[in-house]
Amino acid sequence: MHESPATTASASNGHGLPALDGRRIDFMPGVRAALADAPLQRAVSLATLKKTDVRNASFAKLKNAEDIRTLAGLIKQHTLDHLDRYLEQFVAHFEKLGGVVHFAETAAEANAIICRIAQENGSKLCVKAKSMTTEETHLNAALEKIGVQTVETDLGEFIVQIDHDRPSHIVTPIIHKDRFTVARAMHRELGVPYTEDPTELTQHARVYLRDIFRRADLGVTGVNFAIAETGTICICTNEGNGRLCTTRPKVHVALMGIEKVIPRFSDLPVFLKMLARSSTGQPLTVYTSLINGPRRAFDRDGPEKLHVVIMDAGRTGILEQEEYREVLRCIRCGACLNGCPVYRKIGGHAYQSTYPGPIGKLVTPLLKGLEPYADLPQASSLCGVCKEVCPVRIDIPEILVKLRRDQVGRGIVSPLHRLAFRLAGWTFAKPWRYRLAQRFTRFFLNIHATGGYTSTLPVKSATKVRDMAVPPGPSFRQRWEAGLRDEAALDSDRSGQ
Repeated sequence: MHESPATTASASNGHGLPALDGRRIDFMPGVRAALADAPLQRAVSLATLKKTDVRNASFAKLKNAEDIRTLAGLIKQHTLDHLDRYLEQFVAHFEKLGGVVHFAETAAEANAIICRIAQENGSKLCVKAKSMTTEETHLNAALEKIGVQTVETDLGEFIVQIDHDRPSHIVTPIIHKDRFTVARAMHRELGVPYTEDPTELTQHARVYLRDIFRRADLGVTGVNFAIAETGTICICTNEGNGRLCTTRPKVHVALMGIEKVIPRFSDLPVFLKMLARSSTGQPLTVYTSLINGPRRAFDRDGPEKLHVVIMDAGRTGILEQEEYREVLRCIRCGACLNGCPVYRKIGGHAYQSTYPGPIGKLVTPLLKGLEPYADLPQASSLCGVCKEVCPVRIDIPEILVKLRRDQVGRGIVSPLHRLAFRLAGWTFAKPWRYRLAQRFTRFFLNIHATGGYTSTLPVKSATKVRDMAVPPGPSFRQRWEAGLRDEAALDSDRSGQ
């Protein structure tokens, strides 16, 4: 059976994310703080470059890798184009296996449903596997509010939690931290001896979490893939915590966005080949768990009750816009973050949203509103690396341009910004205006230049990180016209002879 969405719920901001009260989220303070943080840039850059290298090496070994990427994108796009049918099919099969399905229109409703399940089952201690969807809803704060102790059990998420921080990467939550930060957090919060050795730090976490798993009565996970044909949910992890979260507690709740469905069981290997390779360069995640209902009489482990909460939270709005629908193909691999030169310089926190990096520049404005997150589509050089590494071929640069177009159409740009582009349009509309602007620019830059370069323009942002070269003269047009004149004169001389 399945239950209707909760009618009352309270949302929590949590995790240091800004509250959305209609105001615009200022992107630049976080950017400036990140650019001034040398250790942050060093940690993020080293990690992302390494991930990109292993990703490329892994794909080079995969036969027909580009064809598989294309197939993955086509499968996801087909599913999104017929999502109502595949969701109904998944629900029917999941319920037939003994699971309970809930629908949530908003993040707040999803939290309310999970909190109600916890209360109905008398849950006191929740263990969580890594889930970006629960980060999106801020579930931890909602569970803590009703008295359910909630512990992240993925090692990176656990460190983020005890350090009162939030993830800065879709796959690697502590990409912005080093072992010294982790050592201080564990010594302070767990009372363990101070050590900077990664192996010893991991063992401290293991001992602490083993006792948590032993006592937990509620397990919460996300869903990587939900298979419509069989009602199976697939969870991919690289640590054993995922299976402990789904088998040890008596109640397991899986939270998934509506876009996680795929049609057939035979489609799953296509995405398994893409997910780990794109994320960490592995051929396959260490643990790929296929869950088909709650524990049966002959099963040795598993939850007594299995719930799945299928959440919309703005996804239908994206689905209804054909030009943006492909954004929902995303399988949360993080490859676009690893390849992005902007993310490498500023990390994840500067984006001030659950989803950072290139995919975050799409997902966040489309889910939360373009007005408050107007800076995100602009935070890109449109270099195209994100498109080149995406395992489901989302055209991120093209969609960023479309979002920028929407900003102009809705007037979500500053008066100075509008004036500048109107002047540019007026200038480019007539050849004589363009030529006049060229001459003026060369003359103006020469006033400020030394040795052919200037670093002191009135618009300081133009020369903040680089000197601007004075355009050399004569221009290409002038050289071209001079060449035509020379050629005409030569032809005249030849004809006179």
